[in-house]
Amino acid sequence: MNNVTALPSLFLSHGAPTLALADSPTGRFLDALGLALPRPRAIVVASAHMNAARPMLNANPAPATLHDFGGFPRELYALRYPAPGAPELALRAGTLLRGAGFDAATDATAPIDHGVWVPLRRMYPAADIPVVALSVNPARDAAWHAELGAALVPLRDEGVLVIGSGGFVHNLGALDWRGGDRPTAPWASGFADWMERHVAAGDVAAAQAWRTQAPQALSAHPTSEHLLPLFVAWGAAGGRGQRLHAAWELGTLALHAFRFDGAA
Repeated sequence: MNNVTALPSLFLSHGAPTLALADSPTGRFLDALGLALPRPRAIVVASAHMNAARPMLNANPAPATLHDFGGFPRELYALRYPAPGAPELALRAGTLLRGAGFDAATDATAPIDHGVWVPLRRMYPAADIPVVALSVNPARDAAWHAELGAALVPLRDEGVLVIGSGGFVHNLGALDWRGGDRPTAPWASGFADWMERHVAAGDVAAAQAWRTQAPQALSAHPTSEHLLPLFVAWGAAGGRGQRLHAAWELGTLALHAFRFDGAA
């Protein structure tokens, strides 16, 4: 199935699992986003919470909903996102990745983690679009993940929506839990502004050097797994990124979202 116009790729910040239920600016943004996009025939999500040394694709035909978090309200643990899997798409994506030199493999038993199902539950609450989850590897750099995404470019012409699900600024140890509307920490906004400038300019080479070039890089991302999905999404389309949404929670948590269409 080929679309006349390729689908975009997306980077979405999924924040805390409470996003699945909360009446928040980011939740409302995701509710509207699913309606605004052309309906995909399937979705591939590179999730910050699926980590593996080699690219792994979830080929489970009926993936379970994994509640890979603790200490949240009881109703979150009762949620299920019963979207079907897409084993044939997982195999197709694996073939593309191996053709690009990646040692990709599939897993026919894996569940979907909250980096996958939380944003999709807001975007596509009917859970009727097949989903494949893709791992990231924090031991690899941003350039490696951009190449991973680039191998998936043909899927966008086949009606597949490629999403990177992570966090634009993500340091759980620096969250401000005092309640109310807290001002955004300058170090967090400084990093976000730097990264957004490069995304908007389409300067992926500069952005890939974020660890050494971005201000307060290791404060914004003490570990890299929540930023790496940005580069998967960017690689899957290339070009300049369009910011679709910006929001801050708890003083330092950036819930920004970007769209990539391959525009120069």
